[in-house]
Amino acid sequence: MSVPASTQYFRGELVVRSLLFYLGMAISTMMWGPVVLLTFPFPLRFRYQVSQVWSRFNIWWLKKTCQTDCCLSGLEYLPSTPAIVMAKHQSTWETLFLHQFLPPMAIVLKRELLWVPFFGWALALISPISIDRNTSRLAIKQLLQQGQDHLDKGQWVLVFPEGTRIDPGMKKQYGIGGAMLAAHSGYPILPIAHNAGEYWPRRTFVKQPGTIQLVFGELIESTGYTARELNILTEGWIEDTVTRISRIPVKESSNPETKPDSGIAD
Repeated sequence: MSVPASTQYFRGELVVRSLLFYLGMAISTMMWGPVVLLTFPFPLRFRYQVSQVWSRFNIWWLKKTCQTDCCLSGLEYLPSTPAIVMAKHQSTWETLFLHQFLPPMAIVLKRELLWVPFFGWALALISPISIDRNTSRLAIKQLLQQGQDHLDKGQWVLVFPEGTRIDPGMKKQYGIGGAMLAAHSGYPILPIAHNAGEYWPRRTFVKQPGTIQLVFGELIESTGYTARELNILTEGWIEDTVTRISRIPVKESSNPETKPDSGIAD
């Protein structure tokens, strides 16, 4: 049973619960990272399924320790064939959840993450799309080439078009990369909205109890649209839905952390 957002906890209890969660997350990473590394001789799908055990555990552990649950809607829109997933990025939660819930995906991320011991090495084994964010033009070229290859092989692609985690109530211009991949490849876009940042805020230790709302949108077909048109359609649906499910009014952000022409996630 999920815990209502209105449930009151003492600050000290929230800290202890969050500490227990991070302790479990750290232990599971140290234990499961080497296990994933041992799967390198096996096919990608098997390696991916083994890696999903880690994210499933941490989503479950978050619910047990911090009483942070989720409610899903729009499941009828999930396709049976590959799609380009474009999602709101407020938290670490959606990265974990989408990894364990959706079919094997190539996550678009900055290449520096692959250098992190154990975690990054295991991440490399599930075939992400690693991007050099220092050069926007090169990043787009890498995304188009690698993204097309992954999609044609039956693997979904996950893009966070804002490029970095954005606080609830804030909005950043969407990068064009995911929309360009859709226009270039002909594969549809699956838009996803959520309010995870209200319960697992970025750069914040304490997790909040309550129920995260995550909404899958109707597929946006890419045929007949330009990348700019696809970006506008996707951004409009995601931001309108986030506004509807969020407790915090959305306003435009001037946060300069993300290059608006790429949309490559941290």
